[in-house]
Amino acid sequence: MDEVTISKAIVESYFKELLAATEVDVAIAGAGPSGMTAGYYLAKADVKTVIFERRLSVGGGMWGGGMMFNRIVVQSEAKGILDEFGIPSKEYQPGYYVADAVEAVATMCSQTIKAGAKIFNLISVEDVMVREGDRIVGLVLNWSAVLMANLHIDPLGVKAKVVIDATGHDAEVCRIVSRKTGTGVELKGEKSMWAEVGERTIVENTRQVCPGLIVTGMAANAVYGAPRMGAIFGGMLLSGKKAAELAVKTLKK
Repeated sequence: MDEVTISKAIVESYFKELLAATEVDVAIAGAGPSGMTAGYYLAKADVKTVIFERRLSVGGGMWGGGMMFNRIVVQSEAKGILDEFGIPSKEYQPGYYVADAVEAVATMCSQTIKAGAKIFNLISVEDVMVREGDRIVGLVLNWSAVLMANLHIDPLGVKAKVVIDATGHDAEVCRIVSRKTGTGVELKGEKSMWAEVGERTIVENTRQVCPGLIVTGMAANAVYGAPRMGAIFGGMLLSGKKAAELAVKTLKK
C-alpha cells in the first residue's frame, strides 16, 4: 500500500463520519467522564450522538487520578455505572471503591464508541447557534489548533436538537451562551473543594439551563456555584447518566 492510498483511506473515512455528524440528535461538548457517560447512555437509547473534544486525548482530568496517582474513587451510588462499563474496582471501605484511572478512561471511551456514539477530538466549540425563542440548536466548531494559533479562520456549524455542555470547570458552552445570547444564563463560578457537597450538588445541578442546552459534570457546578470534588468521580458518572435521561425526555417532547 502506497502513501497516497493510506492518505485517501484516512481522509475519506474521516470526512464521511464528520459529514454524518453535521446533523444529530444530541451534540456533546467535552469527552470527559460525564460527557462520555452521557454519550454512552444516549447511544444505547438509539439517539444519534456526537461528542466533540478540544484536546488530543479524551477523559478530562480522570487520567491523572488524584495528583498524578492514577487511581480514582467512586462511591457506592455510582458503582453500578462502573460495572455496566466493565471497569473493575475494589472496595476500599464500606461505600467507597477504587479503580484504575487509566483503565477507567480507556474502557469508557471504547464502550461509548461501541455503543454507537461518535467522538471527534481536536475540535473546539467556538460559538453556538441560536434560533427563535433563544433556543440553542447547534454548535459552531473549529480545529483546536486554529484557536491555539489565534488564526482568523471561519468555523463550521453542526445542527443538534439538544446540546450538552460537558466541558468541565470552564463550562465553555454555557459561558458562550451567557456572553452572547439573551437566554439569561449566568455563571456563578466554581467554589473551593468540598467533596461531600460537590458530589451531591453535581447531580442536582445537572439540568436544562436554557431551551436546547443541558449542563453536566463539573460544568454544572461551575454554572450554579457549587464546590469541586477532587478525585472522586461517582458524581460525574451519575451526572452524565442524568444528562442523557434529560436529553431523551427533551427529544420526546
